[in-house]
Amino acid sequence: MSTRRVPHTYVIIACLLVLCAVLTWLVPGGQYVTGEDGTLRYEQVDAVPQTWQVFPALYHGFVKQAGIIVFILVVGGAFWLLNATGAVTAGIGRFITRVGKRDKLVLAAITVLFSLAGAVFGMSEETIPFVGIVVPLVVSMGYDAFMGMLVVYVASNIGFSSAFLNPFTVGIAQGMADLPLFSGMGYRIFCWAVLTVLLTIFVVVYARRTQKPATQDATVADAPLTSRQGWILGVLFLTVVMLIVGVTCWDWYLPEITGLFLGMGIVCGVIAGFSANRIADELLAGAKDILSAALVVGFASGIIVLLQDGKVVDSILHAMQEGMDGSGPIGSLSAMYGIQALINFLIPSATAKAAITIPIMAPFADLVGVSRQAMVLAFQFGDGFTNMLTPTSGVLMAALAMARIPYEKWVKWVWKMVVVLLVIGLLLLLPTVLWPIVGF
Repeated sequence: MSTRRVPHTYVIIACLLVLCAVLTWLVPGGQYVTGEDGTLRYEQVDAVPQTWQVFPALYHGFVKQAGIIVFILVVGGAFWLLNATGAVTAGIGRFITRVGKRDKLVLAAITVLFSLAGAVFGMSEETIPFVGIVVPLVVSMGYDAFMGMLVVYVASNIGFSSAFLNPFTVGIAQGMADLPLFSGMGYRIFCWAVLTVLLTIFVVVYARRTQKPATQDATVADAPLTSRQGWILGVLFLTVVMLIVGVTCWDWYLPEITGLFLGMGIVCGVIAGFSANRIADELLAGAKDILSAALVVGFASGIIVLLQDGKVVDSILHAMQEGMDGSGPIGSLSAMYGIQALINFLIPSATAKAAITIPIMAPFADLVGVSRQAMVLAFQFGDGFTNMLTPTSGVLMAALAMARIPYEKWVKWVWKMVVVLLVIGLLLLLPTVLWPIVGF
């Protein structure tokens, strides 16, 4: 019996490129111009049908997003180097061991820890090995494998969805929307706190309902934390502090933040005792590992270049605006949220979705009276929550494999939670339209 493979992200982007080229032949041309009173006015112009321009559009897409692509490669290499030191793994192992006898406290603490990691560093793929560590731990405490997925994978996903310092979602989306990097952090921290508290409560309730007598033979390896690794964790903490101070007080942007993470990686490698060649090899390995995500940004940006060159982007925005006339800012923001959630099933990569949707959604938000910050928050929620369901997510499938949970059982267990999260996300979006919020 043959099985159908989900199309590769690049195949999806290629199809979108072809579709957009066809649209330039079918959609009337148009553009928004600024009137004498400073308001935007739509007017029709001649479209410029695109054919072979599909190929140079890819080049122009890479040029347009060169800064973000370099940022992704450097940060990916730095975190790969950090993980190679073993400090993060040992630190979490040490933390778990020290509070291991207090079951509910352990579960709550792990939940907050991984949620914070998702919110600050965009922890995603890094959760896979931790699922392999934490699942045996919680099973030995008398819980099921779903609990291990809950406190690691789901927690980091909640943090990822409501991130306030995640460079791969907030940073990239705000950069593409021409917003100050990591601005509006106060309300994002509030959203993260609300979602994390609710998840922690659910974890404790689920623990009380499902715990069985602890097994005696299940053990978890206790990786010792060396003095070198302790210093590395200190450097990691200092990097977080510098990042917060830099973006809030010194107006740091991609160049400074890229340099900060590169410096962190090199310093951590030196503390770990790596040779210069080993540091270079690890940085290259990390860049290679995340190269696909970086390339997706360039390729996806070519879609926007194609539509812009064809003079149909503003026509599409105008059609969207007319389609939502009468719905008001709340209806428009809700529609943006729903679109992001649906696109996530086809393109689970946050960077790819940002490259495709943010350049269109940002000016559209201006037209319908929704702040660009609210639009970015809708992108975050829409991108993150459905990650826990989409079969095209390699991280989800790998984590389930580590936890030995069949996908169909996982969907049956988690779908109600995803629905609840989508509703809560919508409720958290409403204040950005109804009330004045600092940064929004």
